[in-house]
Amino acid sequence: MKDYTKWTPIKAHLNNQNSIPAGYHESEIWLCHLGENMGFEQDGAGEKFVRPVLVLKIYNRSFCHVVPLSTTEKRDRFSYAFDGNTGKTSVALLTQSRPISSARLIRIIGSAGPADVQNIKDGIRRTLGL
Repeated sequence: MKDYTKWTPIKAHLNNQNSIPAGYHESEIWLCHLGENMGFEQDGAGEKFVRPVLVLKIYNRSFCHVVPLSTTEKRDRFSYAFDGNTGKTSVALLTQSRPISSARLIRIIGSAGPADVQNIKDGIRRTLGL
């Protein structure tokens, strides 16, 4: 059973502080307050509900599309492993991509190369049947 009462104040603080990173770019890996989510949706970890994400698309300064990352290597069509310059193998969780407020972004920790970003985008399209 998940306890959403711990995530709610953090989410409220992030929303109310209205702090957006000065600059972030597509293909960067950021630590992100991903939160406590429902069902099989990927959660953040620890007291601040943090997880690394890869920025796939920037819509504007305040809104972007990300894919959550894991360090648990999986060999299936729903994940893509790559070297994200974070010190560990990064695994993109293709079915978990989603838009977020950039206020959730904490700090940059790595980046993905153009070929890996393209493979991740292609993998997401495949999982969606596009």
